[in-house]
Amino acid sequence: MAGARQLGLWGLRCCTWRVWGPWARLSGERGLAGQARGSSPLDTNVPRDLLLFRHERARFFRLLGLFCAGQFAFWAYLAHFAFSEMRPAGQPAASARPAPTLPGGASVNPASNKWRYGFTVSCLTVGSLIVAAGFVFSRRSVWQVVLRQGGRDVTLSTYYPFGLSSSFTVPLRQVSCMAHRSEVPAMIPLKVKGRPFYFLLDKQGQVYNPQLFDLTVGAYRKL
Repeated sequence: MAGARQLGLWGLRCCTWRVWGPWARLSGERGLAGQARGSSPLDTNVPRDLLLFRHERARFFRLLGLFCAGQFAFWAYLAHFAFSEMRPAGQPAASARPAPTLPGGASVNPASNKWRYGFTVSCLTVGSLIVAAGFVFSRRSVWQVVLRQGGRDVTLSTYYPFGLSSSFTVPLRQVSCMAHRSEVPAMIPLKVKGRPFYFLLDKQGQVYNPQLFDLTVGAYRKL
């Protein structure tokens, strides 16, 4: 009887190792909530680099870059047209109709230098603002977050227009999450010390190991 009981216990241990062994290795590689030997799931002193967040949108930012380039070309063409075609005419004839006036008394004469330069500068300003907004949004859109070995540094990967990307590493103490991920509808705002504007994490992306994410990148810190 004792031998049969010992044999059954040994078989149960083998089955348990077969089921949980590969899953533990898989969860450790993907940054899931698997418990490594000698550490707890809430331990931020990780023994290797862990992926915390990922959301690839290279195609979207390629289209955004094309849109910004097209808009700038369109507004630049309008500025060139206004500067070259809206030239002031010669002296008007005595019998010519007077130019219309605005309620404040200012005359409306599209052929005057005031309207020519004003329309040219306005077109260039609109085109430049569209390009600047697309560039800033691309540079502040985070597609990957990696917690470095030891848990003291974090690497943020962001986009450029046309789908290009770059990464930078900062100490974790210089990163602050301005709102919990469960409190925002679309974007998780991150503030990095010494860098203007917020870095945005789209909630449609995948958060690996949510508890570790909340304790590291998703935690609020006074910068």
